[in-house]
Amino acid sequence: MDAYSPVNTGTLPLTGERTVPGVPAENYWFRRHEAAYSFALPYAAGRRVLEVGCGEGYGTAQLASVAEQIVGLDYDALTIAHCGATYPRARFVRANLAALPVRSAGVDVVATLQVIEHVWNHREFVTECLRVLRPGGLLLVTTPNRLTFSPGLDRPINPFHTREFTAAELVELLVSCGFVIETVLGLHASDRLAELDGRYGGSFVDAQLRAAPDQWPDDLRADVASIGIEDFAVLAVDVHDVDESLDLVVLARRPAS
Repeated sequence: MDAYSPVNTGTLPLTGERTVPGVPAENYWFRRHEAAYSFALPYAAGRRVLEVGCGEGYGTAQLASVAEQIVGLDYDALTIAHCGATYPRARFVRANLAALPVRSAGVDVVATLQVIEHVWNHREFVTECLRVLRPGGLLLVTTPNRLTFSPGLDRPINPFHTREFTAAELVELLVSCGFVIETVLGLHASDRLAELDGRYGGSFVDAQLRAAPDQWPDDLRADVASIGIEDFAVLAVDVHDVDESLDLVVLARRPAS
């Protein structure tokens, strides 16, 4: 088996909090997350990488294909056991994400994809990411864009999210914790996904959430299954307004001195 193989072994339950590969009804979300990992690959190449909040482990395994060294951290014991058994090329450790078991200035890159919206103490979380990075080291963070994920709502639509951010709010948090922002980007839907929005009354995502997967019509099931990473693109702010993005993608650095 390859180091990265998007096949659900069936040992990790689908809770709704994490994305699990190999589940047909999850394919849209899985490919959306996978596209962000593909974007992250060049930043991990040849580096010592820490993934904070690794979830099922498929992304850590993908980054392991290029990283010099990588460790994936997650709080859930069952998740870590699954990761270690499924993706032997990477190392996985159970940890409190607000107290990382890594020495200060010990890694080149911290990747935390679709995680910050799940934690409770955001400043403590970000400060820990800063601590473990070497001077000049890179933080890569992605998170759902509140303006498109939970538009007009006082609280996140996803019950597992403690807080969702706009680009300005996320940048403010990172800078206040000591990071220097390198670039702000957005993960956007392709023209094909925009066409699917129109086909499903304005929102392809809402169509998936409207009913349980076993009640989906055949055309929706087929359209979900057809989604690939090419249906998403990470674009710079000057190419596309970041406030219209599906997910925020921010690269920030620990100051060099």
